[in-house]
Amino acid sequence: MGNIAAFFDIDGTIFRNSLMIEHFKKLIKYEVIDPSVWYSKIKPIYDEWEKRYGDFDDYLGALGEVYIDELKGVKKSYIEFIASQVINLNGDMVYKYSRERIRWHQENGHKVFFISGSPDFLVSKMAEKYGATEFRGTTYLVDENNCFTGEIQKMWDSENKLKILSEFLKKYDVDLDLSYAYGDTVGDLSMLKMVGKPVAINPNRELILSIREDRDLSKKATIIVERKDVIYKLNADVDIL
Repeated sequence: MGNIAAFFDIDGTIFRNSLMIEHFKKLIKYEVIDPSVWYSKIKPIYDEWEKRYGDFDDYLGALGEVYIDELKGVKKSYIEFIASQVINLNGDMVYKYSRERIRWHQENGHKVFFISGSPDFLVSKMAEKYGATEFRGTTYLVDENNCFTGEIQKMWDSENKLKILSEFLKKYDVDLDLSYAYGDTVGDLSMLKMVGKPVAINPNRELILSIREDRDLSKKATIIVERKDVIYKLNADVDIL
């Protein structure tokens, strides 16, 4: 028998917001990004989401484009310093269920992996804080002067997460049937499908529908919804409005 592993997405699965969003706020505070960018390019989309007329993914997508563009030419060392501030100040803003599951896996000797679409310089610090065995995040490329080029190697889609997952399987001799995966969007679908014990944490509509469409996945998947001080454990056939 191989090792039992637990594969965690971070944003929306462990962390109650987006690490990139929190980092973006700090970049404005430290005047790396001009505050006018927020008001001209992002706030209108954010306001639509905040009022529940718009979609969170539209807000996150708009912010992500600005974020990548604004980091061009900035020293990696400076960005990593601000990233440390994000984790120091916000790293405990996690779901109770996820925190307890990470601890449970570690106490039982399981390998714990963080695979996230957030920037690798944020994911690395989150992985260190929670004692992950290993991690992968979106890589932000730098030039010969260690400044960001504006190019990335993304890690938020299902295809790239599957590649990294396969890498970890070989390296750590993982027994998939006994292993766990935790995610909240369809970007985590490949992880959820591969393991014997998939868990969708506060999933969006698209992920719930995708789980339902996969007969094998719908039979073994657990859905967790955490709201206020209540944690709900549901089946894939839960009613959605």
